[in-house]
Amino acid sequence: MTDIRASTVLPARRTPITLTTDDGLRLIGELALPADRDPAATLICLHPLPTAGGMMDSHLYRKAAYRLPAMADVAVLRFNTRGTESAQGRSEGEFGNGETERLDVAAAVRYATEAGLPHRWLLGWSFGTELTLRWGLLPGVEGGILLSPPLRRATDEALDAWAAAGRPLTVLVPELDDYLRPDEARRRFARVPKADVIGVDGAKHLWVGEKYVRLVLTEITRTVNPAALQDTGALPVTWDD
Repeated sequence: MTDIRASTVLPARRTPITLTTDDGLRLIGELALPADRDPAATLICLHPLPTAGGMMDSHLYRKAAYRLPAMADVAVLRFNTRGTESAQGRSEGEFGNGETERLDVAAAVRYATEAGLPHRWLLGWSFGTELTLRWGLLPGVEGGILLSPPLRRATDEALDAWAAAGRPLTVLVPELDDYLRPDEARRRFARVPKADVIGVDGAKHLWVGEKYVRLVLTEITRTVNPAALQDTGALPVTWDD
């Protein structure tokens, strides 16, 4: 029995992938699948602001890829948007301030669709929530999960589009967020009937600390594959080797 820690890597099939955008850019990424079975659901990860260090290897996404294929039967597709670099490599192109990245979102959704990955959800964190809200209402996307949404580039117009589409949003908002806190988030997202806003006591924008990582991964699982949660309603803290 292994305690699950920040650096724990659980079994999965992990494959480098390349996404090709409609304007001809090659984006580097990785697809992590359950080791010995088909996934029950799929996360397409849209990372934080690259000009502030956001990338596919940002810690929540790295840990999602390390744990969720094994613990929750979830496929995790993560990639670097245009011009973004991480340990995995650098995607072609230049940062588009959230505008040309619409083509990156479309390329990731297209890849997941063509690969036959089931129950596709967009998982956005910070800047990635803006991409989700503005560009994520694509065919084959079941809903969105938002971590620390700033609601800066994404306006009420984007929220109204999600409301009209009738697709669900799970919104995790840190109590001590730098940009948008729970009470204001509840007010802003009230225009989206299928938005579930969850305030997280003590958390900050970057979700630092294993306590908050476990909480985020549990809520993600509750949204996309609740059957994977144990009787306690949470992901396990140990792994049976």
